[in-house]
Amino acid sequence: MKIIAGLGNPDKEYAGTRHNIGFDAVTAISDKTGIAVTEKRFKALIGKGTICGQKVILMKPLTYMNLSGEAIAEAMNYYKLEPKDVCVIYDDVNLDPGFIRVREKGSAGGHNGIKNIIMHLGSEEFPRIRIGVGEKPKEWDLKDYVLGHFGREDEPKIREALDDAVTAAELFLTDDMGTAMNTFNRKKTKSDE
Repeated sequence: MKIIAGLGNPDKEYAGTRHNIGFDAVTAISDKTGIAVTEKRFKALIGKGTICGQKVILMKPLTYMNLSGEAIAEAMNYYKLEPKDVCVIYDDVNLDPGFIRVREKGSAGGHNGIKNIIMHLGSEEFPRIRIGVGEKPKEWDLKDYVLGHFGREDEPKIREALDDAVTAAELFLTDDMGTAMNTFNRKKTKSDE
């Protein structure tokens, strides 16, 4: 059993915001696989199924971003999983829209949702897929920026990044994080766009 958890905030007002890109990635996985993410359990909306021959739980924590670790830890404890069995998908203001980065472990990098997960798991050693939402303009408050919506010009890039995140999540499920990192952690060039 593995968990793919996308981070976001549960209220409708946050739908489609930069901070909810993790939720959007889980929705994209759900759409591709037909696994409905509708059951309320572990302080989250979850869906159970099989992807790439691996039993998986797709998860959208309902605890709000900064308490995401509560939901993930509850599910992990129930299924007796290790941190390496959980892949977390979330927004990153240090990456441009259209880019993703895949890591097998790492620090929170200032992301409060990841800080909470690290605290609840007692480990930084869980895979993650970061989806670029772009750097905030200097005059903006970070909270206002991440809770804002993408501009129309970014929408094709975000769709591409979500497709890439689905592929990276499948590679996580087949224990092929090396391929995921080699594929997605390179710099994109103009010819890629």
